[in-house]
Amino acid sequence: MPSSPNVAVIGAGAGGLALAIALKRRLGYDNFTIYEKASEVGGTWRDNTYPGCASDVAMPLYSLSTDLHDWTHTHGLQPAIHAYWIGLARKYELYPHIAFNHAVISAEWDSAAQVYRILTRNTITGEVKTVTANILISAVGILEVPKYASIRGVGEFKGEMFHSARWNETVKLSGKRVAVIGNGASATQFVPIISQDPAVQVIQFCRTPNWLMPYPRTEYSPLRRWLTQKIPFLMRFWRWMVFVEMEALYMAVFRIAFLRKLVMKYSTNYIKKNAPAKDVKDLIPTYPMGCKRVLYDANYLAALRRPNLALNWDGIEAVTEGGIITKKGETIPFDVLIFATGFATDQYPIPVRGNKGTTIREYYEAEKGAKAYLGTSIPGFPNFFTILGPNTATGHASVIYTSEIQAKYITQLIKPILTQTVTSLEVKVDATDAYNDKIQARLSRSVFPQCNSWYRVGGEGKITNIFPGAAVTFWAWLRKVNWNHYIVNRQ
Repeated sequence: MPSSPNVAVIGAGAGGLALAIALKRRLGYDNFTIYEKASEVGGTWRDNTYPGCASDVAMPLYSLSTDLHDWTHTHGLQPAIHAYWIGLARKYELYPHIAFNHAVISAEWDSAAQVYRILTRNTITGEVKTVTANILISAVGILEVPKYASIRGVGEFKGEMFHSARWNETVKLSGKRVAVIGNGASATQFVPIISQDPAVQVIQFCRTPNWLMPYPRTEYSPLRRWLTQKIPFLMRFWRWMVFVEMEALYMAVFRIAFLRKLVMKYSTNYIKKNAPAKDVKDLIPTYPMGCKRVLYDANYLAALRRPNLALNWDGIEAVTEGGIITKKGETIPFDVLIFATGFATDQYPIPVRGNKGTTIREYYEAEKGAKAYLGTSIPGFPNFFTILGPNTATGHASVIYTSEIQAKYITQLIKPILTQTVTSLEVKVDATDAYNDKIQARLSRSVFPQCNSWYRVGGEGKITNIFPGAAVTFWAWLRKVNWNHYIVNRQ
């Protein structure tokens, strides 16, 4: 074993940076490398540059507890959020630790050497090389791989075509006929922006309506910002206020049926009041609120009154060279197709092979969906840990909060390895099974199984993305390592 065990982190998004900051702040450890496929940090907030891209969680909670920020608005736009993470990478001197333009293409555990052999590829030169690490931490997240709808004939389209998560800035939409495929969170943000130009003709193809709530994004007053700057504890107070509000939302929407019905009634009335009368019946969901992501109305309903924006609920039969054929047989010509169809959230994108000879994807498939202990450790994969792994997202709170909790937990786990009292750790199968039995039992009694969503395998199978509890419960469960749940290989 080398004199100083090294840590490899996959991804320099929010999760990877949170982990690196925890290594430095909590352990004073700096023998780590972050492998990042792109040329800058930021992950989701680097890649998603579509018009109107913004957080739907208030910024006091959508930031690290160690680095509260003087935000100008309650909810940050993409450039401000991306700048925040760049600033943290500079503050903590993380750039020397980041191998930019290096994609991890595979990794395999070497039981004899007690290291991972990691294959990386330079995304600019194509050079492939092998590196080793005592600890491998995946911070690729769940919003990494854009998902395209499986529609016949997509490859035949002769116009411009791209995914909203990889927005093509070179495509000018003015004067074009634009099809937006999908009506989730991203589309709800960018459709009102691109349709501001009356020369852009937009038809949005929708499949399932979403529960919509007013978007509370406002600018902070000069007085509030002045007070925040002068009275340090106020930032912490605002953060706790947002946290309490989010936990109250969890109780109202996800736990208590009576309160959920009241919130659904409020949302229904909001849609009726703000949407065009012709669209109201299509826009009100028939499933209970919470089983799919609740969306915030960033001027979306008001935009539906524009003559150059229309909704189409007929379904898409096929794509042709020049447009779309609906399931009702109508042929509609288009110049641009924009896929707002989310991400592939139920598969792990990198072939990491553990000590049983199987990859993580193969393990997930054998378990009929992603499965981990506390969303962080996977049996059969020693010294491998995940940020935002299976069943860690919530339908109400901040993934930054979740990432920070996991980063603290992981630093507890790996400290014995870094101090060289332990060579490897592996979560036990029975602990993993017991934990997943518990969370799946809770999920089965919740609102989440009551509709199809990206929370589930294939949209309708096992629920693999959502944590079945309040954010404070996640904190409590990961507050301290239960070493009885791990196989410890000592020096």
